Amino acid sequence: MLNYSRPVTPAAKNHWEAQLSFLNDMSKNVFQSAQRINELNIQVAQTVLEEAVNNVHHMISAEDATELLSIAASQAQPVAEKVRAYQQHLTNIAAGVQVDLAKTAESHVPETTRTAAALADEVAQKVNEETEKAADRQRQAMERLAHPINVSEDGAQGSQRSGAGRSGGSGGAAASSSRSGSQQSAGGQSSTGKNA
Repeated sequence: MLNYSRPVTPAAKNHWEAQLSFLNDMSKNVFQSAQRINELNIQVAQTVLEEAVNNVHHMISAEDATELLSIAASQAQPVAEKVRAYQQHLTNIAAGVQVDLAKTAESHVPETTRTAAALADEVAQKVNEETEKAADRQRQAMERLAHPINVSEDGAQGSQRSGAGRSGGSGGAAASSSRSGSQQSAGGQSSTGKNA
């Protein structure tokens, strides 16, 4: 398996650090809000437990059923108010978290945007360079493909010419031998004709 690793560019490193810083601050805000909600829940649970114990003591100390009903009825109103107060506290925490997150985003977005733009410019530049390199390689490959065809045609033509010269030479030798043979046979005929 090939182990191919590209070095991290400064623009990518800056963008990564800006993103991490942004996410770190956002997670701190979310964690602090969760901590505030937990503290509120613990406080409400303690208050409810204490009031429940007090209510039980009052109910136990009640002398008759009428007093018991009046104690139970008197507790219904404070419970509704406490639920309303709990909801108000949760709303305040949520609003505070929203403000904190907005401030964090406002402080980090310009830096993150700047590093993202730098990274995009770097990527676009690399893409342009790689595109130019690929176009150059393709152009060179096409030239190499076209150039050997011309060389092989010249080589083939040269070999055909040299072969023709060779065959012409041997053909010339054959032609000269056939000429001399025909001259000899013509000479032989003429000498035989003289003898006859």
